[in-house]
Amino acid sequence: MSQPWPRTLWIVRHGQSAGNVARDRAEADGLHVIDIAERDIDVPLSALGREQSSALGHWFRDLPANRRPQVVITSPYVRARETAHLLMDAAGLDARKVRVRRDERLREKEFGILDRLTVHGIRMKYPELAQQRVHVGKFYFRPPGGESWCDVILRLRSVLEMVCREHEGERVLIVAHQVIVNCMRYLMEELEEDQILAFDREADVPNCGVTSYVLDPQLGRMAPELVNFTAPLREQGTPVTHEPDALAAPKP
Repeated sequence: MSQPWPRTLWIVRHGQSAGNVARDRAEADGLHVIDIAERDIDVPLSALGREQSSALGHWFRDLPANRRPQVVITSPYVRARETAHLLMDAAGLDARKVRVRRDERLREKEFGILDRLTVHGIRMKYPELAQQRVHVGKFYFRPPGGESWCDVILRLRSVLEMVCREHEGERVLIVAHQVIVNCMRYLMEELEEDQILAFDREADVPNCGVTSYVLDPQLGRMAPELVNFTAPLREQGTPVTHEPDALAAPKP
């Protein structure tokens, strides 16, 4: 019996957030802590992030009707939900006809005691953790109270199983976070640790960048189509941003 798959799977990182902006400012000023009042879950989009979300929605609007999303699944974080809402509005996707789901397994990676710290702040406050992370590597390092990439991948395995089981043959759009995009690539493309970390070192996932997979009937599985695709933003004259996640630990 063949494995069930959706017909199309798009994975989109949220638009630029106020947290991305605050993180850049804190790093540039050499601060230890990112100056943002909201919980990470409550951080909204920036004005540019809203523009990016609408620009991507226009790209989905221009797809043939039989190629547009039928299901939209979002992280519960405000910036992802806002991105999905603005995208759907610009695409003309009717929430009465498109199934919209919120799934906490798509949430941002949890940073534990490193929450809101800049790269400089981590090295100054927890030098032993900074050293441990370099030794263990990003894929397996778990800060106290937080998650490793492996922890994120574990929860995403069940998301992927649900998508295959409940949305076989449908066109599914996931709106989430940078680490979710990378970890989903790890699962969908059956990558190794060194491969996905090489992609991560090469560049951050663009805000509102699209990574997608389409069902290949001959292979009986999903095949990569787009990777960190930003042409929809460029076509609308919208700036493309590549900031790391607001609370992300430093790259190795």
